[in-house]
Amino acid sequence: MKRAILYIHGKGCNAGEADRFRAICPGFDVLGLDYRGELPWEVAPQIAAAYDQARRQYDRIILLANSIGAYFAMLALQGRAPDRALFVSPVLDMERLILDMMGWAGVSEQALREQGEIPTDFGEALSWAYLCYVREHPITWQAPTEILYGGGDHLVSRQTVERFAAEHDAGLTVLEGGEHWFHTKEQLAFLDSWVKRVLS
Repeated sequence: MKRAILYIHGKGCNAGEADRFRAICPGFDVLGLDYRGELPWEVAPQIAAAYDQARRQYDRIILLANSIGAYFAMLALQGRAPDRALFVSPVLDMERLILDMMGWAGVSEQALREQGEIPTDFGEALSWAYLCYVREHPITWQAPTEILYGGGDHLVSRQTVERFAAEHDAGLTVLEGGEHWFHTKEQLAFLDSWVKRVLS
């Protein structure tokens, strides 16, 4: 049986991140996707195409997605259902995240609708078109899913992750004190052990 892991990176990262999983996932071909763009309507078709190509070559496909990559992947793969999904620090409710960022920036929905796009002090531009797209494209997710979440995640609330896990019967592992970006030696070791455990 030919097995593959399709890795979808988060914002500001690249497919090279997939290299670390090759050493800890024997028996799997690890495929990293370098998608272009940052908008869901740009990225989702690229993920769907990569998945369809992999499905023609492999009997079993595991989706491994990080941060906003998880949102893009869920958007792209509705109805395609990978055999399993492994999400690390996933953005699971994009509308909630956008509304939270609007709150952090003190931007009302009316102001965003009127101005179209508003820059913020924390480096993210708020977009009315993006918010509308998210609302017009709700996600229905069916794949068996495991989630790794950092208890100190500043971007995605624990409540959001726990609600998704409950609604989708997903496994949830929390690294207390972990951050949204798993990057320290200890965090990466925990990530590696989690991947090996959920794949075994």
